[in-house]
Amino acid sequence: MTEEFRFGRHYDFSELVADGIVHGVGVVLALIGVTALIFYATVYTSYGEIAASWIYGLGLVLALGCSFTYNMWPRSRVKSYLRRLDHSAIFVLIAATYTPFLERGASDPWIFAMLVGIWVVAITGIVIKCRYPGRYDRLAILLYLAMGWSGVMAAEPISRYLPPVTMVLIVVGGVLYSAGVIFHIWEKLPYQNAIWHGFVVVAAAVHYSAVLTAIGS
Repeated sequence: MTEEFRFGRHYDFSELVADGIVHGVGVVLALIGVTALIFYATVYTSYGEIAASWIYGLGLVLALGCSFTYNMWPRSRVKSYLRRLDHSAIFVLIAATYTPFLERGASDPWIFAMLVGIWVVAITGIVIKCRYPGRYDRLAILLYLAMGWSGVMAAEPISRYLPPVTMVLIVVGGVLYSAGVIFHIWEKLPYQNAIWHGFVVVAAAVHYSAVLTAIGS
């Protein structure tokens, strides 16, 4: 089988339905939540926080939307392109999630460098995914995890600009994402894909809560 058609194991109908429900719930909640977040930021916060809210919101909806479309699409050549978009959108989501937190302390050179660096890595990952699809999947998983936990390097300075509850929620969301990776690679487990995406939706909800507590605080 050529690279274009490597989509993992075949999922039966009940697994696809479960995965579709998880995705559907995630997309609907994301659209509602992002709309509320941007409205709040527009009315009550600064221009920088408004921009950060838009970046985060678009990244969240893009990632969940691409994942829903790719996972529900039947196996075909089109699905191979959707796979690239889905995997690339994960890089966007990680960088976009960091943006509202790092924007708060962007006056600090170290935090600003972290903000620029996270987007440079995300763009690099997207280029790799689009240029070499299917060739570095396990490396990409490690890169996702490395990006996600790179915030540890800026934890001390960024904690000066964020409420303690925000820091706790950031860590909890990161742990949930990381734990979900176990199910992402455990392909023989029944409903493995739905479980993995369930972790993604819950982790995204936790990070959304973190963004809410950070914006305007």
